[in-house]
Amino acid sequence: MKMTKKFDELNNTFNVDGELVSTEIEKHTEVEVQKSQNTDIQKDYEYTRGNLYSLIEKGQEAINGILELAQESEMPRAYEVAGQLIKNVADATDKLMELQKKLKDVEEEKQAKGPSTVNNALFVGSTADLAKLLKSKDFGGDK
Repeated sequence: MKMTKKFDELNNTFNVDGELVSTEIEKHTEVEVQKSQNTDIQKDYEYTRGNLYSLIEKGQEAINGILELAQESEMPRAYEVAGQLIKNVADATDKLMELQKKLKDVEEEKQAKGPSTVNNALFVGSTADLAKLLKSKDFGGDK
């Protein structure tokens, strides 16, 4: 199929013969998108979990150091800092448990959703045509 004359100059410029290229559209299924989302969720979960573990371990090391310092110096401020640090580590462990719950909720949501198919039917015609169609044997009517 040859393009119109107004595109001939462009065809010459780009050194193409002017024939239409197949414009077939590649269809991506919902399954491919879900697989991508599943891997992203899993990667995010593992990354966040690893960071929380690292923060908790470093916090525990810091708690040991500040408690040792507080006992040696017997300064109230050192004990206050130790208490705040303990609270922060406890909060991080709570976040780790919340992360587990959120992942479980996401997985349950995916299972509950499942694949769904929607079939829409459209009738074009008059009400008399519809009545005849409904009475026909094709739709279980008596005729």
